[in-house]
Amino acid sequence: MNPGSRRAVLAALAANASISVFKFLGFAFTGAASMLAEAIHSVADTGNQMLLLLGGARAARVATLEHPFGHGRERYFWAFVVALVLFMLGSVFAIYHGLHKLQHPEPLENVGWAIAILSGSMLLEGYAFLTAFREAQRIRGQTSWLSFVRRAKSAELPVILLEDFGAITGLLIALVCVGLVMITGNPVWDAVGSLGIGALLGVIAVVLAIEMQSLLIGESASPRQLERIRALIDGHDQVNRVIHMRTQHLGPEELLVGAKVEFGASMSAPQIASAIDEIESRLRADVPAARVIYIEPDFWYPGPSAPG
Repeated sequence: MNPGSRRAVLAALAANASISVFKFLGFAFTGAASMLAEAIHSVADTGNQMLLLLGGARAARVATLEHPFGHGRERYFWAFVVALVLFMLGSVFAIYHGLHKLQHPEPLENVGWAIAILSGSMLLEGYAFLTAFREAQRIRGQTSWLSFVRRAKSAELPVILLEDFGAITGLLIALVCVGLVMITGNPVWDAVGSLGIGALLGVIAVVLAIEMQSLLIGESASPRQLERIRALIDGHDQVNRVIHMRTQHLGPEELLVGAKVEFGASMSAPQIASAIDEIESRLRADVPAARVIYIEPDFWYPGPSAPG
């Protein structure tokens, strides 16, 4: 895990661990369903950040005979588990508790406490979100935020961004609904808040699960990286053409590159081997993520019957 991702995860962990305590105290004082939903939400987020740190530590293990390409995808696996935890512990519980309160509404007590705690929680969550936002901004470039979340190969930053965004939105929902209870005296709004938080967490969990599932299966390099890798191989003096090329992420910063390349027909085996070594050196220098490289010499056969 790179330092920026680790900072974002640790900031979110510190914020959510503190907030969960205050939210449980708020629920104890008020009995608000939306406050309990938010407390469980913060507990789920705290556990999620611990899982992300665990994934980063396990992914750093060296390659073994059983796992010759290393353990980089552990980060994707634990991020997928985060999506499941967010859905099961956060969304399902909040919806269940909201439905229960909808059927059996109870008046809230000490509503002022709830509003104060929710407001303070928004400040802490805002700090965590701002940290993740700044770290993501450094690597996002000109990509839109939607594309960044969908295309990022690092699991942690998209997860933290969505979690923190969901946390702030959930707090707003809870704050509005508790405020409506205080204004109208109708406790049904509290149940509505819990249901809204549950639905929000469910949507975020599904989005995260879909994105992490794609990374677990294996995604190729970005279009920009593909173009650069092909240009570096094709630009070698002794390469006639790149016949075909395949890439796959073994982890956020680990890329497998396989290419079938046509070299000059008059080249000897030692000359081809030397050219391949030069190409690999150039690739690793220009595209640091390209750590595992396989280049196969071959001849190009024009037409649809050309071998793959």
